Amino acid sequence: MCPSSVLQSNAPQHLIGVVGLEIHAQINSNTKLFSGSSVRFSAPPNSLVSFFDASLPGTLPVLNKRCVEAAVMTGLALNCSINRKSLFDRKHYFYADLPAGYQITQLRRPIAVDGVLNYSLLGGKKRNQVIRKTVCIKQIQLEQDSGKSLHDDVRSQTLIDLNRAGVGLMELVMEPEMSCGEEAAAAVRELQLILQALGTCQGNMSEGQLRVDANVSVHRPGEPLGTRTEVKNINSARYLARAIDYEIQRQIDVLQRGGTVQNETRTYDSKSGETIPMRDKEGLQDYRFMPEPNLPPLIVYEDNASLPTGIEACQAVVVQKIREGLPELPSVKRDRLVQTYGILPEHSFTLVNEDGLVEYFEAVLRATKKEPRKVIGWVTNELLVQVRPFSPISLALSPSILPSFLRLQRCHKKATQKIAFKEKLPLTLQIWSASVKPSLYYKVSQGNASSIRV
Repeated sequence: MCPSSVLQSNAPQHLIGVVGLEIHAQINSNTKLFSGSSVRFSAPPNSLVSFFDASLPGTLPVLNKRCVEAAVMTGLALNCSINRKSLFDRKHYFYADLPAGYQITQLRRPIAVDGVLNYSLLGGKKRNQVIRKTVCIKQIQLEQDSGKSLHDDVRSQTLIDLNRAGVGLMELVMEPEMSCGEEAAAAVRELQLILQALGTCQGNMSEGQLRVDANVSVHRPGEPLGTRTEVKNINSARYLARAIDYEIQRQIDVLQRGGTVQNETRTYDSKSGETIPMRDKEGLQDYRFMPEPNLPPLIVYEDNASLPTGIEACQAVVVQKIREGLPELPSVKRDRLVQTYGILPEHSFTLVNEDGLVEYFEAVLRATKKEPRKVIGWVTNELLVQVRPFSPISLALSPSILPSFLRLQRCHKKATQKIAFKEKLPLTLQIWSASVKPSLYYKVSQGNASSIRV
């Protein structure tokens, strides 16, 4: 049950929360959206800036085909309609880290519209019941990222780093159909897994590759939506859930005291667990949208047969080709694991959520005759605890080793459990080259016990 449901149950007017999300996903591309500058995290300040990124006079944008293909692939995975013709617009606002004074985005006609994100969360007393939900995707649009402003409080100055300026983003707008932080966090985690499976976004929230703005309001069921606030730039699913639940309760408290919720932009303070006002919410007119005069309409084609004469498939973005290259999506993979191997639904979430763990689990099953439930129990309860710092897991422990270790565990069950698991002693893994059989060592750091070799 959503935490906000507990909060709302005590409200005499039965106010409920309504949540919509705007998610900025950094496109996994070697170069920026409209320039040839490289994209690299933590590069020296202002070392990845072209003349166009710095908005020098006379420079013109050149659209990155890879970014267009990534947006189309994401749209297809989210069941969107792909607009064969989309348009670029200028969105004006004045920040020091936006040298042009405007952002190139897609307001009038974005590249993808009318999609659906299917996501799941675990409920019930033991959190082992799969609750399936959906949220509509209003649109996916291509746009530029801004630079970074680095505030030096000691010297009372602000430094500008334009490395991020012009990096390609997909903005995904989710309709206000969620009711609490738990649902929003589950939707973001599912989207993160989808983007990573597609390869269109690495989804590392700690590096700002996936940033979430939450639009939060409260109302009585059956009445129009209330005044919303926007909580900006949340870079953690856990913080997103906390920020939304706090904001819902804050708005309920304001209305119960007879106050009015202000249409404003807020930020989440993870230390206090509160949302803090930043500024009044800009209206649509403040941005002074206008068509981008330096970019023609963006055209994508359904299949090779629809290509105009003189244009080859390698020069165009072809939707059918991208559709054929879609990988197995996380929700489909979870259902397949449960149906094929008879594992519990919560175990399928663990497998899919860990990078490379599904492939590892299936490789172990191919190398052993043990029942899948026994293998999954050992992998999730014991192995992950020891090797989670390694990513992917196969780099830490080859799947070909695990069957040998499971046999060792059966022969020396008491000793192995006591040494390797119950005592939680350090695990030292030695990986040899591919031509040599890998070895696994459990090194006991207490006393004079010797290592165990498989």
